[in-house]
This record gives sequence, structure tokens and C-alpha cells, in this order.
Amino acid sequence: MHEGHRKRLKERFLREGLDSFESHQVLELILFYCIPRRDTNEIAHNLIKKYGSLSGVFEADIKDLETTEGIGENSAYLLSLIPSIARRYFNDKWGTKPVIDSSVKAGQFAVSIFMGRTYEAFYLICLDSQNRVNFSALIQEGTINESPVYPRLIVETALRHQANSVILAHNHPGGSMKPSQADIEVTERIRVALEAISIFVIDHIIVAGDKYVSFAEKGLIRR
Repeated sequence: MHEGHRKRLKERFLREGLDSFESHQVLELILFYCIPRRDTNEIAHNLIKKYGSLSGVFEADIKDLETTEGIGENSAYLLSLIPSIARRYFNDKWGTKPVIDSSVKAGQFAVSIFMGRTYEAFYLICLDSQNRVNFSALIQEGTINESPVYPRLIVETALRHQANSVILAHNHPGGSMKPSQADIEVTERIRVALEAISIFVIDHIIVAGDKYVSFAEKGLIRR
């Protein structure tokens, strides 16, 4: 019975893709490949019930996933890999040295960097004179309120990657996209430090999920 169900689900995926699948059916399909001899339908339903959504399952802690009946170490690792794989996929789609010549492109690029991250992080996107990305450097993890972004580290990173200009980017997982006063003050300190060595901050992007806000568009970057 299980083999027949698995075959039908796979054939449906080939015909329709995943768009018409329920969340638990997506999980079923994934779990086929690490749980070969058990009905994964009930496990998938239990996971959705426990974590509330498909994204909640993928973003759950590995050790906590393993406490779900039917989920072992391999299954937990596979599910936890999904957000990182998605992020790598979308980053790869940008190709090498993509041109970031607008706030829209800066926002889209930043969204791809933070996809699937459940923790806060701060990135420095280094651009050459043609607005091509030289390197996206992870500066630190943690909120800029609790773990200050040091301008000296930003300067060192920008110089190391031969930046002509930079875009700052950080995320607010599950939070507001509205720039805080701390966001604005940190941006200004970094702008002043970099401008002293003729490297310009052209934007600061705050990402929340698949949405973003641009400091340049809001007029929050001094020229």
C-alpha cells in the first residue's frame, strides 16, 4: 500500500510540480528518501501539527526534530538542510559578480543572502567600480543592538575585498522592517569610517522574510 502511494505521489510531482501539494504532502515526498519502509503520511501530519507550518518544520532545531516519533538523525538533518540548500540555490542563480545597480536589485540580493536564516546576521556586500559584487562578507551574527558592528572591522573587510562601494545588510527574522534608531546610528558611523578612505556606503538593506526596506529609498543614507 505504501509503495503504491509513494509511486502515485512521485508521478503527481512529475506532472504538476509542488505548487498543488499540501504542506504535509511536500514533507511526505521528502521523507520518502530517508524513511524507506514506513508510512510517512502520519509523520508529516505530526510535524506540521507540532511546528505549525512547512517553514516551521524546516527551521526547527535538529535535536527537537529528533524527538518527533518516526524522525531519526538522518531525517532531522535532511529537513534542516532545506533552508540552506534553498539559500545556496538562489545565491547561485545570481552567478559570479552580479551587477547591483539599483535599490531593487540590492534588496533582492539581500533577501537571497538571508533566506532561511532564523537568527540575525550582518553582511557587508562589497562592490567594484562597475557595481559588481566582489564578495558578500558575513561580519557577525546577533543583533546590532546586542552585538555592536565595529566600523574598524567593516573597514578592514572592505579593503581586503577591494571595495569601491558597499551595501550594508542585516535581517530581522520575524520582525519589523522599520529601521530602528540603532540601525540608523550604526549606518552613519560606518558611512563616516568608510568615506575617510574613499569607500562609499550606497545602501543599507533590512530584510524580514522575503520583504526588505532600503535606506537609500527612504532617504536615510547621507551623500
